[in-house]
Formats: sequence, structure tokens, C-alpha cells
Amino acid sequence: MPDKTMTRDKNEMQMLELLESRLRWLSSWTVHNANHIREKRDGLKVGGHQASCSSMTAIMAALYFHALRPGDKVAVKPHAGPVLHAIHYLLGNQSREKLERFRGLGGVQSYPSRTKDTIPVDFSTGSVGLGVAITAFSSLMQDYLIAHGQMEESDAGRMIALMGDAELDEGNIYECLIEAYKHDIRNCWWVVDYNRQSLDSTTADRMFRRFDDIFETCGWRVVTLKYGKRQQAAFRKPGGKTLEQWIESCPNADFAALTYQGGPAWRERLLADIGDKPNVRKLLASFDDDALADLMTNLGGHCVETLSDAFDACDDDRPTLFIAYTVKGFGLPLAGHKDNHSGMMNPSQMDGYRKSLGIAEGSEWEPYGGLGDNAAAQLKAFVEDSAMSRQQAEMEADPVPVPARFAIPKGEGQSTQAAFGKILLDLAKSGEEIGDRIVTTAPDVTQTTNLGAFVNQRGLFRRQEVTDVFQKARIPSAQKWAAHAAGQHIELGIAENNFFLMLTSMGLTAPHFGTRLLPVGTVYDPFIARGLDALNYGCYQDSRFLLVGTPSGLTLGPEGGAHQSINTPLIGMGQPGLVYFEPVWADEVALMMRWAFDHMQQKNGSSVYLRLSTRAIPQIERTDDGWEADALKGGYWLKKPAPGSEAAIIFSGAIAPEVLRAYDSLVDDIPGLGVLNVTSPDLLHRGWSDQCAGRWTGSGAAPCHAGQLLGELSPNAGLITVLDGSPSALSWLGGVRGMRVSPLGTDRFGQTGDLPDLYATYRVDHNAIIDAAAELFLG
Repeated sequence: MPDKTMTRDKNEMQMLELLESRLRWLSSWTVHNANHIREKRDGLKVGGHQASCSSMTAIMAALYFHALRPGDKVAVKPHAGPVLHAIHYLLGNQSREKLERFRGLGGVQSYPSRTKDTIPVDFSTGSVGLGVAITAFSSLMQDYLIAHGQMEESDAGRMIALMGDAELDEGNIYECLIEAYKHDIRNCWWVVDYNRQSLDSTTADRMFRRFDDIFETCGWRVVTLKYGKRQQAAFRKPGGKTLEQWIESCPNADFAALTYQGGPAWRERLLADIGDKPNVRKLLASFDDDALADLMTNLGGHCVETLSDAFDACDDDRPTLFIAYTVKGFGLPLAGHKDNHSGMMNPSQMDGYRKSLGIAEGSEWEPYGGLGDNAAAQLKAFVEDSAMSRQQAEMEADPVPVPARFAIPKGEGQSTQAAFGKILLDLAKSGEEIGDRIVTTAPDVTQTTNLGAFVNQRGLFRRQEVTDVFQKARIPSAQKWAAHAAGQHIELGIAENNFFLMLTSMGLTAPHFGTRLLPVGTVYDPFIARGLDALNYGCYQDSRFLLVGTPSGLTLGPEGGAHQSINTPLIGMGQPGLVYFEPVWADEVALMMRWAFDHMQQKNGSSVYLRLSTRAIPQIERTDDGWEADALKGGYWLKKPAPGSEAAIIFSGAIAPEVLRAYDSLVDDIPGLGVLNVTSPDLLHRGWSDQCAGRWTGSGAAPCHAGQLLGELSPNAGLITVLDGSPSALSWLGGVRGMRVSPLGTDRFGQTGDLPDLYATYRVDHNAIIDAAAELFLG
């Protein structure tokens, strides 16, 4: 009697092979339909990556329908997005209509998107390399939740990235590897589609031989899947060892060219190179040309049995790199051609491919077309009975209660950065749930961005406790940073890409793991630009976090040029999924932090960015809290103008003392002069944009807050705008009601110096404001 397990496994492998073929067809047809069948109204190539999809179909069939377990999360390489959609089309989660509109408005996105695609997408991908690295940080956040008792160890999943080999050229991969090693990450798989072709060329041979060493040095297990089962069987035959050695030494470019040329070219080359070796001619003669081509391309990444065996063998939590050798364009007429990355089959090639699969014309979208009734029924049952068909949707997380008000730090002279640190410390000491759900991180700037007190109170996160040698030796230090499993600060090295990916992973714990955290990350404000791609990546997939950029602007003083931010206000205004505030006083910091922690949890919320300063300035007394509502809309009158006033000074941030000094000098000469504190150029500009859009969309948008504020002035009023940053962040306000503007700000790299010198040099001091007023109003 045959072994039932072996019979079942053989049947499963047969189903996976059929499934691999279906995924290759459906992904290819989706791209073809968009480019050759769907009407083109603009004449532009729609694009897509048939060759990049086909090199991944066996990997994804074996992973999704054999290896995946509950709790596993997968980041799919961008160019294999159509394969992911084909999987969900077979599962019934994706519609034909959306596939037919691939890369069209309302259809399947070019690359997997958590926020735009309707199928389950664990991680958005598209910025090459970022979708890989985030899986390591998500595995760390899973460990964080387990250590904090917010998740069971038994529910731990593997964070998996399916990556193209060209992504290994991305520097953020190696930044991530180093950080992952420091934190001893686990439950992380990276599967490399090693097709040895990038957009421009075939991959260099000598570099890839070093990746094993790099990953193994960082504690990863490396599993290389070079040969499929048919190749392995051939190698065991007489002459097979010689064939194996030839393949081992064959350059990537030669292998790709021979693959494209097909069986006769393979035979000619092999006979020329090794035909005189014992038994080789007989071995090659046992295969006709088509069979020989199939044998030579039966690489590990195209053999579902090899892949399944490898995935099954790694049944532990050690991070693992699978190097799966593949052919780019496998199974297509494009296979191996060096131009196939963005190339695609023409209609005649596609028609030949369709016929080779037995798919009738007009039945191209049939999920199991061309298989015959019996095979189609078996494969449909296999898919419907798979673990993937029972995969749960994204998880829901309960909101974290936010106190009605945050305590305002005391002190006559304070910086916004110091106020931020004090507020966090108060929350850490409060005993309320919000203190337990805050998790902080910084790229080696924890002390200098005022997170230190929070870390003293709550500790560093480490899965294994680490002794503070200085504290044990009783050496005095302000840093009492105990490192243990209950810690709430994740320490990072100096790598802003890692920092933003860490924040993104923190901000996705609610949908990924069902537990909401309130992430807070601090970074030197100018270095936001270093990790801008990763920040955009996090916002694109709707991760929720509080970003604190500090210190900012020329106001940093003696640090000089590279440390003085200029365009970060424009980044805050231009970045979707991020609300930017620039508070001046401690009570504004408290107000905006409280709003941020609430906003981060709202269905239509987003991440929040606070641009803070190290400059301690005198605090102001408030007679009431009537200013707060306007401050949270983007701005309020600090000095209310007289009705119909002809002038106003408009400012943001730590430049406030210069503004108030100039106001005192000007108010007698310009009666009714107003001072407008713009707490969020971002929110003001969004409101104005919405109002403008409402004129032609018929949405009836309410009057914008900027318009209402400036409506206090005469229509002919002049505005002086000033901030320690790009003047463009405020100068646009003149367009809201057609007013004259004199914009002040910084648009050059900074110098070292004290504040009086710097403010005077860059024309943002009180004299510059007075001069601007003289030009506008008194000239």
C-alpha cells in the first residue's frame, strides 16, 4: 500500500504546480489587458512587469498555499503586485472589474497598497527596499507586544518579505540588518527572487557571493535554493555532476541569454563546453530540445517542492534569508532577455501563450480556464480549502483613552522641546493607560531631544535584561536607563531610514496585531530629510505616530549649517498623511500633543509632526482658553487687529520674541496692527485648498480658517510673514484674499553664530520686521 502522506504531498505538489501556472497566466493577462486591450485615451503606456511576476509565481504559490500560518505577514515585492491580486482573485477577494482596471482609476494599484487596494495587503511596497526592511521592525514590535503581555507568544507570526535581488543594492537593507542584529530579531524571513536581472542589466556575479557572509555575520540563517527537483535528479545520473559544475560556473549574463535562445542553444553550448566529458553527450541526448530547456531552467525558485521543503525545514524563530534562483520571465517568451524588466508580450506572443495553456479565446478571465473540468474542480477545491482562504482580515484595536487636558509645564522661560519632555514625563508618571501605551524611539538622539526623563521613568526595551554597568558601579549619571522587557523606549543607531521604518511599524500594531500603541519619535529636525522616503512610506500606508523634529531652524545657533533646518515646514505642509504644527509656548505644546494622541486614533486621523525649538522664551499669560480652538485649526490672533486694519504681522514658532518686540515698536505708528500666530501652516493651507477646490467640485466647502482670520483685516491690508524656516511656508497667505506680502524667513544654508548675529544676517530679527513694515505701510 502506498504511504498516504506521500500520496497527499504528491497531490499537493501537483496542485501547487497547477496554481503556479494559473498565477503566471492571470498576472500576465492582467498586464496585457491594461496595455493592449483596454482603451487608451492618453496614448501612454500603462506598464506592468510580466517578467518580474513570472519569476515569483512558484515562490508565492508555495508560500501562500503551503507555508503561511495564522499571524504571518507578507510584504510582496512591488513588481509582483499582479500575482498577489491573482491569488486573491482565485480566493474570491478580488473582482474581475478591478483587475481589468489595473493601473486605472479605481482599479488595482501598480504596487501593493494597504490604503488603496481592496484586498488584504499587510505592507505597502513600491519604494524599493523599504518594504523589505519594515518586516524586521514589525517582528521587533511583535516581540514588544509579547513582552508587555499584550500578545501571546503562541500567536507570533513570521514577518516575511518577498524581494527582488536588485533590492539588495539598497543601502537601507544593510542599515536595517545592523539594527536587527542589535535587537536580536526573530520570526523574520526574507525571500530573494534571485533572477539575476535588474532594470538596466544582469546582476554582477561576484557581489552576490558575498551576501551569504553579510547575512550570516548578522545572525541570519541563509538557505540557497539553486536547483529544482528535476535538476537534482539529472545531477545524480552519469554525466550529471559535470553538468552541475558547468551551471555553478556559468556567468549570469550567459545563463540569461541561453535561456532566451532556448533548447538548441543550450545543447550547442553544453556540447561545446563539456561534450567531451564522460557521459555528458548521452545525458543531453536523453532530452529533446524543449525538455532540455525545461531542465536547465528548473531552478530552485521555480520548483514548488524545493520551495516547500525549504520553508518546512525552517520551523523555528531564527531570521532566515532564502536565496531562490529564478529566471526572469520564466515560462514566457520573454524569459532571460536582458530587456524584459519593463518589456511585455506583444499580442501575437500572448495569443500563443494562451493557446499553449488551452485557454479558449474569450475565457481569459476564467479563474481556472484551460484546465479541464476535473483539474479545475480539484484546484478550486484546493484553493478554497487552503489556510489562505481562512485568513483573517485586519484586526480592530480599542482606542486608548486620552485625558481631556494635559498639564502645562510650569516655568517663566521654557523651550517647546523642554515642555515636550516634561509632558511626556507627566504622562509616564500619571498611572493612566496612555502612559503604558506610549512607546518612544530616536536615532541616537534620545538625550538631546528631551526623551531622557521618559526613558528614566519607563526604561529601554530589551527582550533580555541588560545591566547598567555605570549604575551598578554607582557612577553618577543623569541617565538611569534600565533595559528590560517592560521598557517603553526602543533605542536606535544613527540611521533615519531605520527610525522612520521603526515608527511605521509601531504605528501599524493596531491593524497588524490588534493592540494600539501611541508611538513618539524624536529626530534632529534637519535630518527628517535623510529619511524622507521612509517617512512618506509610513504615511502612505496610514501608519499613525507622533514625529517630533527638534531643534529646528537657525535658532539652534552655534551648531551651524548642516544642523539648521530650512525646508522642513514645507515638508510638513506637503506630506500627505501628516499634520504639521509649530507651537511657540508650553501651553500650545500641551494642547497639540493632546490633540495628536487623539487624532492618531481616529478613523480619518493621521500621523502628526511637531516642529520644536531649544530656544527658551518667556511664557505668556492667558486670560482664557478661547484661543485654543483656533490654534488647533492652524492659527489665532495673538494681538487682535482693529476692524479693517491695514496691517498684520504673521509668524510661526520660536521667532515670537522678535515679532513681539517689533510689534511694540510699530503699534503706535500703525494703528490697529495685528499679530497672527500660525500654529499650523499645514492646516491653514489645507483649508484654503479645500475651499478653492469646492468652487469647481460643488462640494460647498466651508469658508477656510485662513480666510476667516484675514477677514478681520482691510481687503487692502499688507502682511509681513516671518518664521525660522522657508518663507514660502507663510507667504502664500497673501493669496487667500489678495493682500500684499513681505515674506521673511531663511532660504540659505545657515552659519555658526549667536542668535542676534544669525537673526540679523538672515533678516528675521525685529529690525527686519520693522524694515518690512516701513516698505509696506510707511513708505
